[in-house]
Amino acid sequence: MSVTSEASTTWTGSLFEGSGEVDLATSHQGPFAVNWKARSEGSGSVTTPEELIAAAHSSCFSMALSNALAQNGTPPERIETTASVTFVPGEGIRGSHLNVNASVPGLSPEDFARLAEEAKSGCPVSAALAGIEITLEATLA
Repeated sequence: MSVTSEASTTWTGSLFEGSGEVDLATSHQGPFAVNWKARSEGSGSVTTPEELIAAAHSSCFSMALSNALAQNGTPPERIETTASVTFVPGEGIRGSHLNVNASVPGLSPEDFARLAEEAKSGCPVSAALAGIEITLEATLA
């Protein structure tokens, strides 16, 4: 069985002067404001496509890592992942950096690093982002 998720955006105006709103239709979240200024200069109050990609990447990776750890016989107590997606105006999305810190009883740092790398490669969002560099920093709590 497949699952389809939906989001929609309404945009008004030109790229540089206009703005839009993103609604997460499947979960009924939003609206979230978007605009070029936030995307190209940063903002603490307006989201960007890259922030939404970062949310997707961090959550997907955390799920993949949780599954890998459980299959290894060392289920995690807690996984905290931050994805930092870099956008360069005029060039596009340049990369995603995953920074994960996890509490996993009975697991060596070496095995954790190996399983985290495998989860990075096996995460469906990582596969969707295959055109950009994906880096990983993984530490045990």
